Amino acid sequence: MTPGDEAITCPFDFSEGLDFDPSLAALMDRDAIARIRLPYGDGDAWLVTGFDGVQKVTTDHRFSRAAIVDHDYPRLTPEPIVSTESINVMDPPYSSRLRRLASQAFTQRQVDGMRGRITRLADTLLDEMAAQGPGADLVRHLSDPLPQHTIFDFFGIPRDDWARMRQNLQHLLATGPDSRETASAAKAELRAYFVDMVEQRRRTPRNDLIGALVAAKVGEDTLDDQEIAVMALTLTLSGQDTATCQISNIAYLLLTRPELMKRLTSRPEDLPAVLNEMLRVIPFRKGVGIPRLALEDVELDGVQIRKGDFVHVSYLTANRDPERYPNPDLIDPDRPALPHMTFGWGGHRCIGVPLAMAELEVAVGRLLERFPELRLAVSAEEVRWDKGTIRRFPIELPVTW
Repeated sequence: MTPGDEAITCPFDFSEGLDFDPSLAALMDRDAIARIRLPYGDGDAWLVTGFDGVQKVTTDHRFSRAAIVDHDYPRLTPEPIVSTESINVMDPPYSSRLRRLASQAFTQRQVDGMRGRITRLADTLLDEMAAQGPGADLVRHLSDPLPQHTIFDFFGIPRDDWARMRQNLQHLLATGPDSRETASAAKAELRAYFVDMVEQRRRTPRNDLIGALVAAKVGEDTLDDQEIAVMALTLTLSGQDTATCQISNIAYLLLTRPELMKRLTSRPEDLPAVLNEMLRVIPFRKGVGIPRLALEDVELDGVQIRKGDFVHVSYLTANRDPERYPNPDLIDPDRPALPHMTFGWGGHRCIGVPLAMAELEVAVGRLLERFPELRLAVSAEEVRWDKGTIRRFPIELPVTW
């Protein structure tokens, strides 16, 4: 890193509704990429914020995810969320191999076959909300349970294990300084649990996602037990965490932006376009995720990154790059469709995107169809937001209709 440059301390703990983190906004306004210091990990990192720069880092083999494994890399959580064997810390060709195999469980055809089950799960939950009556909490009745029920159901996890599974996943996302030991224990328990499930599926095949991963094959290549277990852990965490946050955040936007609510209730066929634009804008995570390590000297945006430097990217800022999205803070469902980075980019783009989008379309579509007069039962200022994890979402959404 350039001698004499002071790193900017970035706790990235802003939790005020869905307003954009002012510290990220300030970093976007800099002429060059910045050096940042995060709450945990050894050393500083570069932060790349522009769309083109993020695209380059996420697709350039000189920036390695795998190389961070032996380092105490800069991060937001005391315990690294990702397992060292996870596809999220692999580089091609190893990650490409796993993606080719695992993606067989998440083809559009596979997900289309799941949509009916997702709809039935959503309707059951909305029936319960209707029975509860006005004043019901949308997070408790829909946002929280639907993604969890969906991913646990599709993985074939017995209902008796769901509560323990939820608890362990929550431990992995905690940012508190005392959460390291519980997070480490939770990760080990989850991995062992999935190894046991894989062994069961090899003995007795079943038509679920674990079974699909066991059966996945490219030529003679298959996934071994540990690969499937770590893949299942990664997909379970991201599959329910992201969707939970986004259902809540999308609902909050609709409940506080009457023009968006009116657009969808009057033109439900616009749901995919409106969802896509909201996903671009919503800051559903705080700060940054997993960094990369520079394997050689690289010049990027006029800055000399040295071999051995950590490099973080921000998908949140890339999604608001005014060079790519004019008037980027405006939620405009009619803007020309351009891919965004909410689900990642390049070789680490989430393979579960088809399932995540099916969940969002079903959840929001059924919610508005069942409750077209839905509105907040409290003022927007009274909505409480998560402050204990790396996520951005309302803890409760009391609604009436």
